[in-house]
Amino acid sequence: MVKRTLHFSNPAHLYMRNQQMVVELRDEQKTTKTLPIEDLGVVILEHPQITLSASLLEELMNAQVAVITCNSKYMPSGLFLPLEGNSVQTERMRTQLEASIPLKKQLWQQTVKAKIDNQGRVLEKLGIPSERMNNLQQRVLSGDSGNLEAQAASHYWGKIYGNKFVRSRDPETPNAQLNYGYAILRSVVARALTASGMFPSIGIHHKNKYNAFCLADDIMEPYRPYVDWMVLHLPGIHETTEGLSKDQKIELLKLPQLDVQIGEVQRPLFHAVSITTASLYRCFEGSNRKIIYPEL
Repeated sequence: MVKRTLHFSNPAHLYMRNQQMVVELRDEQKTTKTLPIEDLGVVILEHPQITLSASLLEELMNAQVAVITCNSKYMPSGLFLPLEGNSVQTERMRTQLEASIPLKKQLWQQTVKAKIDNQGRVLEKLGIPSERMNNLQQRVLSGDSGNLEAQAASHYWGKIYGNKFVRSRDPETPNAQLNYGYAILRSVVARALTASGMFPSIGIHHKNKYNAFCLADDIMEPYRPYVDWMVLHLPGIHETTEGLSKDQKIELLKLPQLDVQIGEVQRPLFHAVSITTASLYRCFEGSNRKIIYPEL
């Protein structure tokens, strides 16, 4: 079953009734809707006048739904995840924490190679030669000691948006759209890591002590090109530099339902990420040597 992404941009009260999520809109009609919690994957709370009950939040966590809150600029700023996402979580976290440095370096090498490969596929779809990306991808060493990820990114963004483009937290187009899409992707990956019994703060490469989602930031890397491709085809993306529009948000919220090729099958991105995180844990425990990533 494909999990739904809900986005609330108007005043509303959310609560539980009969094991269902009730949405009470604060409009003149006081419209009320009821939704099964088991159908939900991501809930985004954008309006400052949204309230929700503690019992609903508890059930959302029990169902492993990622709840995202947004700041005054309508950009994702917070993420709620369950503390207990797996029945053998303590064992799995211990296995994760005991992973050797050589193993982490090998896993990061695989991750960077998969990311560069998908970036090259984006360029190919745009009719841009990808030989440079292919060459960089083949030269990635354990731990990406040559920092080829950065070289690939410089070439990639330059080919798409021009040599003057800089990826940043800039609220203008296309950075605003990219940042919004990446925030949704990050929440989906963090949720899947928790469901797989791993601690999203302990990364295989990212180590910033102020970052609570280092592992999510590692594992989402090969999925970023899906966001990049969506942003290139958003409505009105070539007509303004003023930032994220409502119509563009609606399109980006479809990211978890986007069909991706992973292994021999097609799955919605929401489920493909779970395949990736499950394979990551098998690498940590030693029963597998390769993370399963999608091919764009």
